[in-house]
Amino acid sequence: MSEHIKIERSGAVQIIRIARPEKKNALTRAMYATMAEALRAGDADEAIRVHVILGQPGAFSAGNDMQDFMAAAMGGTMGNEVLDFLGALSTTKKPVVSGVDGLAIGIGTTIHLHCDLTFATPQSLFRTPFVDLGLVPEAASSLIAPRLMGYQKAFALLALGEGFSAEAAREAGIVHRIVEPEKLEPAVLEAAQAIAARPPEAMQLTKALLRASDEPVGERIAREAKHFAERLTSQEAREAVTAFLTKKK
Repeated sequence: MSEHIKIERSGAVQIIRIARPEKKNALTRAMYATMAEALRAGDADEAIRVHVILGQPGAFSAGNDMQDFMAAAMGGTMGNEVLDFLGALSTTKKPVVSGVDGLAIGIGTTIHLHCDLTFATPQSLFRTPFVDLGLVPEAASSLIAPRLMGYQKAFALLALGEGFSAEAAREAGIVHRIVEPEKLEPAVLEAAQAIAARPPEAMQLTKALLRASDEPVGERIAREAKHFAERLTSQEAREAVTAFLTKKK
């Protein structure tokens, strides 16, 4: 466990807060391990419906702690904790909402490619200096970013290391909405609570469909239809429809 990761709950929302402001939230292997454990525990807990990931004012994350990172690199790996976290994040069943203020460097940017909604303040900066450091993109960003924003914007971000402002990140599809700093956490939590208020099984299935890899249109129609038919007879759907019809009357 890491003292630099704070885990909180607000109703059905689990909040994972990166809290290492003196190092601009640079991530150590212990921090990755704590976040991975929190994501898996939250996914297994029926009382939790949404994950939230937040940083600190002025820094979501400056990326990897370089001393910690180089210690792992001496063994020829990224560190099992890093890969464990990326695996947990990329396979979460429950929606993930994130909030960014200030620096979002390296993994501080690519983490949001796996989030379902990201909010940012106007002074946020998204940058991935992988090639500058003689490295290559991580967190499946080389796969997700071109699909999300198109090849040339992805190249500018991941290969050229060009910094994206909050507005550029919004235009590229990394950010859902830009809000003022004092409104960031309230906006993130409001969105998370709105997600949590929806039928959870239907929400998780919808996320899985949206996140699924490319497949022929006919196969996707068939898969959606299968889920749709199953959902029609579910207790969750019956309750939701009954509530809707009662409210309409």
